[in-house]
Amino acid sequence: MAASHPTILIVDDTPENLSVLGELLQRNYRVRAANSGRRAIQIAQGQPTPDLVLLDVMMPEMDGFTVLAHLRENPATRDIPVIFVTAMDGTEDEQHGLDCGAVDYITKPIRPAIVLARIRTQLELKRARDILHDHNHYLETEVARRMAENQLIQQVSIHALARLAETRDPETGNHLHRTQEYVRTLAQALRQHPRFAAYLDDRRIDALAKSAPLHDIGKVGIPDHILLKPGALTPEEWTIMKTHAELGSRAIAQAEADAEQKVDFLDIAKEIARHHHEKWDGSGYPDGLSGEAIPISARLMALADVFDALICKRVYKDAFPVETARQIIVDGSGKHFDPDVVTAFVEQFGTFVRIAGTYAD
Repeated sequence: MAASHPTILIVDDTPENLSVLGELLQRNYRVRAANSGRRAIQIAQGQPTPDLVLLDVMMPEMDGFTVLAHLRENPATRDIPVIFVTAMDGTEDEQHGLDCGAVDYITKPIRPAIVLARIRTQLELKRARDILHDHNHYLETEVARRMAENQLIQQVSIHALARLAETRDPETGNHLHRTQEYVRTLAQALRQHPRFAAYLDDRRIDALAKSAPLHDIGKVGIPDHILLKPGALTPEEWTIMKTHAELGSRAIAQAEADAEQKVDFLDIAKEIARHHHEKWDGSGYPDGLSGEAIPISARLMALADVFDALICKRVYKDAFPVETARQIIVDGSGKHFDPDVVTAFVEQFGTFVRIAGTYAD
């Protein structure tokens, strides 16, 4: 028998019935036989998996209803179509069999033409279901692949834009990676906090992490003699330097306006770019926001950005030891930073240090 032929499992405790069905089916199908419910379950779980089961109802030890229940409980056999073949011809019996999950009900004595027609119908239905299942699986796999590809393109594009700003300030090195992980760490630490739980779900945390590298994109608009100045800035130069927050926000807002639909991470990136230099006490820039008026995304970014600036060498300063940087952050609680964000930072300080080491310049 060709391997491509459908496999039919016939189950009956009477050898004569197995013989009759076997002779009828073997010309067109690969036939397996079982003379008990337990043996039927064993065969159904083996290879090749039957394409259809012809199952007697009245059998000793384990009747057909029980066998069907076992087949439906097992993920490997739950989708095999089962036709009951039985001497029971009452309407209630037939209804009970169909309610249990049988696809059809044939009464004995069997009529060969009817049996072959019913089997052919159920195998065609199974073939159609298998094709549909394979097609759906392919579509799901393809959608997942394209989503992953789009996310990769999105991530690469974000970093390309962020690197554009970084090329103006080459000493920042792995600043983008570090601040991204600092923000992620703070967000995960605060996700159960009563003040932050409604905002920090999985999707928002992912968007925050994606957005973080764009926080200084506005620096592309700052002249080199200011951006790279090794000493202190004059008041006039400082005024120009501070415009990078608004420049970055405006550029992202334009990109957002060009999008055909809302893009969550761009909305957050715009907040971060504009407000990551705001301070809890209202003394920051560009809008002088204070307290809860500062977006949560910007509050997390503010701490991440300052910590990284403290522990890294810049053209205008040497690097501070991590413990000194920690104390400066703690001293800024309630002034520069949201106190609860500082608490999360202190709790996760070891993680911050590990991130700094992993992405060291």
